[in-house]
Amino acid sequence: MRAAAFTSLTGPDGVELIEQADPDPGDGEAVVDVEACSINRHDLWILEGDSAMVNEGVLPFVTGLDVAGTVRETGAGASVSEGDRVLLCPNQTCGECRYCREGPENLCQSFMLYHGGLAEQALVDGSRLIPLPDDLSAQTAACLPTAYLTAWHMYRKADLTAGDRVFVPGATGGVGVAAVQLADVLGLEAVGTTTSETKAERLRELGCPHVVVSGDTDEIVREVRSIGEMDGALNHLAGEFTAVAAKVLRRGAKQVVCGRTAGSRVDTAAAPFFLQHQEIVGSTMGTQPELERLVDLAASGAFEPVVGGTYDLDATGEAFRDMAERDAFGKLVVEP
Repeated sequence: MRAAAFTSLTGPDGVELIEQADPDPGDGEAVVDVEACSINRHDLWILEGDSAMVNEGVLPFVTGLDVAGTVRETGAGASVSEGDRVLLCPNQTCGECRYCREGPENLCQSFMLYHGGLAEQALVDGSRLIPLPDDLSAQTAACLPTAYLTAWHMYRKADLTAGDRVFVPGATGGVGVAAVQLADVLGLEAVGTTTSETKAERLRELGCPHVVVSGDTDEIVREVRSIGEMDGALNHLAGEFTAVAAKVLRRGAKQVVCGRTAGSRVDTAAAPFFLQHQEIVGSTMGTQPELERLVDLAASGAFEPVVGGTYDLDATGEAFRDMAERDAFGKLVVEP
């Protein structure tokens, strides 16, 4: 089978098509014919050599978390059958630690993510496969596992309720767009930011009631404050935007941080946290039942994941280039 592999950790030019042996499923495993696999900032960090998970010693490396397709073959005891249309929950947990026993599973002390979806076939744990309704395409489903699951779980951790205002800095990437769309599903009033007027119009079309078009943090603070106090923030940027969120949140509000697109540090003053009782909460991915809920919501038409571009397997490097250059709006999907 063909796979789009990282052969050097130097950015988009480090992606090459390689031939690999077709996978053979063991007990409880399944081989999925990959019809769609979206890419994420997590993958780009690996490709740019900015991840502790992968180094030059394990190349060639095939990433790809968000797999949707059809079961080709199963091992003994697998919980799915040949021909099933499925979506992979990429969570990998030990199933034995305190956090796996008590939940949520994404707190597992050995938590990892699946990699291997940027290929014609993927060998996966059958218990991590979620059935796909007939009216949900593989392309649409492949958008859900990382970006939308992350945003959904962040909303749960932010303790927001219908009618609350949520601040979403950097609202045009995968998690940002997901946060805006899911805000509408949850009855929240989103305030998003972008540096592009064109992308701002796309956000408005998605139903985002407030869009601040600026990359200047002082201006963002002024514009957001003019709208009103924020009841929570979903922050996938970190860096200086942690301080921005702190300045626009009301007393007692939470900002939830899930990434580091704008910086590897959480930089902000201490005062809002002891004088205004604000909180910063970390979040990674979500749980398989939450992903199952998102599949149901998408299938029912509650929201339609935004596909920012589709690419053949041999154009995977181009997909990562578009992500690195921030040209995309929404999820980028590779279709092997």
